[in-house]
Amino acid sequence: MTDGIAVLGPMHDRFDEILTDDAVAFVAELHRRFDPLRQRLLAERADRQLRIDAGENPDFLPETATVRERDWSVAPPPHDLQDRRAEITGPTDRKMMINALNSGAKVFMADLEDSNSPTWTNMVGGQVNLADAVRRRIEFTSPDGKEYRLADETATLMVRPRGWHLPERHMTVDGEVVSGSLFDFGLYVFHNAHELIDRGSGPYFYLPKLESHLEARLWNDVFVYAQEALGIPRGTIKATVLIETILAAFEMDEILYELREHSAGLNAGRWDYIFSIIKKFRNRDDLTFPDRSQITMSVPFMHAYSELLVATCHRRKAHAIGGMAAFIPSRRDEQVNRRAFAKVREDKERESRSGFDGTWVAHPDLVPLAAEVFTEVLGDRPNQVDRLRDDVQVTAGDLLDFTVPDGRITQGGVRLNVDVAIQYLASWLRGNGAAAIYNLMEDAATAEISRSQVWQWVRHHARTVEGDEITDGFVRKIADEESGRIRDQIGDGAFAEARFPEARELFETVALADEFPEFLTLPAYEILEKE
Repeated sequence: MTDGIAVLGPMHDRFDEILTDDAVAFVAELHRRFDPLRQRLLAERADRQLRIDAGENPDFLPETATVRERDWSVAPPPHDLQDRRAEITGPTDRKMMINALNSGAKVFMADLEDSNSPTWTNMVGGQVNLADAVRRRIEFTSPDGKEYRLADETATLMVRPRGWHLPERHMTVDGEVVSGSLFDFGLYVFHNAHELIDRGSGPYFYLPKLESHLEARLWNDVFVYAQEALGIPRGTIKATVLIETILAAFEMDEILYELREHSAGLNAGRWDYIFSIIKKFRNRDDLTFPDRSQITMSVPFMHAYSELLVATCHRRKAHAIGGMAAFIPSRRDEQVNRRAFAKVREDKERESRSGFDGTWVAHPDLVPLAAEVFTEVLGDRPNQVDRLRDDVQVTAGDLLDFTVPDGRITQGGVRLNVDVAIQYLASWLRGNGAAAIYNLMEDAATAEISRSQVWQWVRHHARTVEGDEITDGFVRKIADEESGRIRDQIGDGAFAEARFPEARELFETVALADEFPEFLTLPAYEILEKE
């Protein structure tokens, strides 16, 4: 501990390359300058929730009407972010990073957030892997001797730090825990900004979980300071914002405006968007969603959100990036693959036709399909930002009409939510935040939908179409059955070693508590802290 700065996590192999005195001091300076405002903005989130609970609906802000009405645009994208027709995402695991960078995708988003379990080893080890990837020296040899290296041509690297609400408790400054956002961003930009620029690229980011343009303004202030402190040109940092909260959907113009010299567009983070709606309106008796599989992009409020995102981005000459295709191809069942690939194609065709400039996939095998679908629309053009959607007229009522036509809550939907949430949380506690479950890549966002739906159904005394009232007891009975099924499959010893008992307890904490936990990752992180 020096100058009020303490790094509390253990030092593993090569951690000293990341946690240098200068790098840690840079993160500490970010904390001292920007954490007070971060804390105030988080408090404003809580105040906003109280107003929604009292019946206030979100709306487009009257005080920023001039921003929405004026003619302005974001700065042009750098050359390596002009074509983003297929993007792949995943955690900063060494082997997965190499495969993603070699996948043929235009962009790889290395994820320090939802698909990453924030163990100390993952967070700092991920920074080691990022630094190696930037310098093209990242390699991996599997236990069976298979070697992985970068191809000559690789995807452009972007990094997603943790959201403003998440802490990094292994570092304190003046006795205060630092922000996970500032920790992740600070270490990456400090070690890699100059190297990236020298290689003809730059430090590019995805920003998650924003709830207002003021939170985007805070990120912009961080970018401006970091560029000045590191001696790199202003505007070098670029960031794409995930519109994955219902409140941010009403401030897309304003978010782009705040980041306009650093903006690289917006992304339709649809899984977290659904979770955000459940969370923000959790205490409204008139909102109870059906099974999560029925909340598709074709339902009216999701369609309105998607259309508004494209229209807003293109009006401001910014990229609009589509949502995640989470399917993981089966190595054994081609029939499953055929059905799933057809659904992925349909989803990506909808996005490309509506004007999106690119899209996300979770697995390298989906990259060719996504690229093919978008190439059918784009041809040789890098994007379709020039396609203005003047036909789009989305009102606040459209965004808030949460009707799901023919939506139903089924026993199978309840069971799937309980099952997936427990399996995912066990994986997360083991250090893996990207879990392949039933041929889908589940991350924190999809787990949040599962547990928040269960909480909502219990709270609102919902019933399944089969006639069951969804009570605490009903959910615990299903949890008993699903946990027992897994235990029977893998045995008592493996069940405990794989952390299923803790995952079951954590699930009940975040799905059955009287008061809704804002994020499941917060109580989950407290478990990791004790290790």
